[in-house]
Amino acid sequence: MENSQSGKVIFLIGIGYVGEMLCDQLSKRDDVASIIAMDKEPQGEWCATIPKVTYIQHNMADEGWEEMVSKHNPDVVIHTAWQIRAMYGQSDEQWRWNVDGSGRVFDFALITPSVERVIYFSTASSYSARVDNRFEHLFTEAEGFRDDDYIYAKEKKVTEELLKSKFDAAKEAGKSVPQVSIVRPAAVTGPRGRYMRIRFGLQSALQGNLKGGVVNRIITTLTSFVPATKGWVRQFIHEDDVNDIVATLSFDTYAWDYSVFNITPVSEAVYAKDMADAVGKKILPIQPWMARFAFWFFWHTTRGRIPTCAGSWRFYSYPVVMSGLKLAQIYECKYSSKDAFRYTGKKWVNHANGLRMKFSDLKEFYHIGQIVEDDDPIASEYPANVYPDEIPEFEKYGVELYQSLEKLSHIHLHQLLHFHHYWSLDLNCRKW
Repeated sequence: MENSQSGKVIFLIGIGYVGEMLCDQLSKRDDVASIIAMDKEPQGEWCATIPKVTYIQHNMADEGWEEMVSKHNPDVVIHTAWQIRAMYGQSDEQWRWNVDGSGRVFDFALITPSVERVIYFSTASSYSARVDNRFEHLFTEAEGFRDDDYIYAKEKKVTEELLKSKFDAAKEAGKSVPQVSIVRPAAVTGPRGRYMRIRFGLQSALQGNLKGGVVNRIITTLTSFVPATKGWVRQFIHEDDVNDIVATLSFDTYAWDYSVFNITPVSEAVYAKDMADAVGKKILPIQPWMARFAFWFFWHTTRGRIPTCAGSWRFYSYPVVMSGLKLAQIYECKYSSKDAFRYTGKKWVNHANGLRMKFSDLKEFYHIGQIVEDDDPIASEYPANVYPDEIPEFEKYGVELYQSLEKLSHIHLHQLLHFHHYWSLDLNCRKW
C-alpha cells in the first residue's frame, strides 16, 4: 500500500528526550509528509508546536492504537519508547510496558504493508558491566548481549531477541519484511541533554543542584568530591549526530535486511577525570562494594525516586566501551565523545513547562549585563545573561562584580559632573 501524499510518513513511538528531538528534526525535511507521534504521556508543550505532527496519547502495551496508526500508512517505524527509570515494586508492570509493548510494535511493523523500515533504539548497557571487563576491549555488534540483573539491560536484551525472532519467523513464512536497523547508543547528550544532566542525576549532585530533603543533603555531602571507581567510564554521542544517523537509516539506501549498530563516535571515551574537571572537583577513589552499598541504600530509602536499582551499580564500577567502527562505514560523527560531553555550542533554557532551544554561539565567553527586577518594560530590550554551567557559583559572584562596577561608574560620573561644574564656574569668574 503506497501513500498518496508526497513524502514519507513516520510513526515515532516514545516522545521523550530523543523522540521529541527526532520529531523536530524530521519535520523539517521536505521528504517527510507527516509524523505520527505516540506516547503514554500527554503531549508536551514544545512537541505541540512542531509542524506535521499528529499526536496519539496511548501506552504501546495497550490495545487500540494499531487501528489509529495503520490508517496513516506509515513508511518508517522508529521505536524509542521505554520506561527507563525502574518502577519501585512494579517490575511486572514495567515488563509489560517495555517488553510486551515492544512486541506489539514489532508485530505491527512486520504485518503492516506500508512499513518499509524499522529503527529500534536498544542500549549499550546489555553488553553487561562485569569485573573482568577492560578499558581496552571495545565491544562489537557481533559479540551480542550478556545476561544481567540490571533490569534495563535485561529488558533490552530480551526485547532485541524478541525482535530478531519475530523478524526471522516472518521471513521463514515467506512474508515481505521491512528493513530493520537496531541502534545501541552511547549516552546521548548535547544542548538539551546538558540542560537535563546538570539538573538531574550524578552531575546535578556533583554541581550542588540538588535541593531540599535529608537524602539530597546526604548526597550533596557525599559528592563534595567525585566518587569514582577505577572502572568508571562513559561514552557520549551528540544529539545532532543521533538525529543525522536516524535520518540516514530512514532515507538512505542500504543492502541489509537486518543490521545492528553501536551508536558511538570513534574516539576516546569520557573518564572520571573528565567528569571531575567538568564540575571543578577532585576525584575520591572508591571501591565497587561502596558503590553497591550506596546504590542499594538510596534505592530503598527513596523507594526508587533515586534510580539506583539493583545491578545498576556495576555500570559505575566496571567499564563498558563500544566500538563505533561499523557505524563509521555509513556515518562519520561530527562530535567526539568528549566534545559531546563538554561542549554544546547552544544553550537550552526552560520556558513554562517545556524546553526551548535558544540558539547562541557562545564561543567560550559569558555575558553579564543589566538586570531588571521591577517589571520595567525595558527588560524586553536586554538580552538574557549567559553563565557557564560548569561553575555553579559563577552567576552569584559575577552579578555581584557587575553591580559593584556599576556603582563605581555612578560615583565616577558624579565626580566628573562636579568637576565640570566647578571648572565651568572658574572659567566664568575669570571672564568677569
